[in-house]
Amino acid sequence: MLNTNDGTASTDSAHKGGAASESTIRSNRPVPLLKRMARSWQLYVLLLPSLIWLVVFAYLPMYGLQIAFREFNPMQGIIDSPWVGLAQFERFFESNNFVPLLWNTIALALYELIAGFPIPIVLALALNALRQKYLSRSVQLITYAPNFLSVVVVVGILMMILDPQIGVVHQVLGALGIDAPQFLTDPGWFRHVFVWSGIWQTAGFSAIMYLAALSSVPPELHEAAKVDGASLFRRMVHIDLPSIMPIAVILLILSVGNILNTGFEKVLLLQNPLNLTVSQVIDTYVYEVGLKSPIPQFSYATAIGLFKSIVGLILLLAVNFFANKTTKSGLF
Repeated sequence: MLNTNDGTASTDSAHKGGAASESTIRSNRPVPLLKRMARSWQLYVLLLPSLIWLVVFAYLPMYGLQIAFREFNPMQGIIDSPWVGLAQFERFFESNNFVPLLWNTIALALYELIAGFPIPIVLALALNALRQKYLSRSVQLITYAPNFLSVVVVVGILMMILDPQIGVVHQVLGALGIDAPQFLTDPGWFRHVFVWSGIWQTAGFSAIMYLAALSSVPPELHEAAKVDGASLFRRMVHIDLPSIMPIAVILLILSVGNILNTGFEKVLLLQNPLNLTVSQVIDTYVYEVGLKSPIPQFSYATAIGLFKSIVGLILLLAVNFFANKTTKSGLF
């Protein structure tokens, strides 16, 4: 009897083990995509408007990129316009405008990147270190407020305060006996006015992202560092800075990828015949030949824009690869 019971028990346990293993195998099977989407259909409904916008305004217009390889004629349409291959690109590379345009664009973008990228980080670290929360929030509000101003308003303010006759800057410098330079027309001042006004407008907003990352740093780390005698600067360098490094790397990658996008509206508004030698960048040149010209050159303008996009993509991939190798963090 004992042997029979033992055999029955072992048989039952074997059946149970088999059923458990079968259920485990069944649970480990991947759930079909449609079934997973059906479970979370509410989230996909919320995502649908954004996807529709992206398809309509970002992906469908890519169909028109082929006119960069054609001699586009609006009367013939895209398909019936003659195919010219890389002729539009060769025309741009061989033109006298290629080198000055590329230099002006890169010089302006690099200046903006080198001067503007570290300032939000420094601002966030300084605001995070302030113990007076009222003062910290007041400074944060003051630096964040310019972000709500449009580019047109910012340029209007610049023209008012830098005007040679009635501008505040010229009035103050004149009262001090200093000859004020022509900020708006002198080519040597164009990049400075463009970059530092942009930093004033966007530094506060960019600092918020770093402040959000700093808020997740455990206070115990700072308390332990204080006990060990670490100064405020050393705590910033060894605790705060590493915590925002992943965000900084991602923003740097995106900034380098957009290095040829210099902000068309602001450049165009600050541009005038006297500073044209440094203010003419790729974006404004595309606007001139593609839309402002008496005979719009759609194919030529599209080829220049496509060249800019390809360079940006290559830079983004290269910097992302380098960031993954060095800091183990990147976009993908």
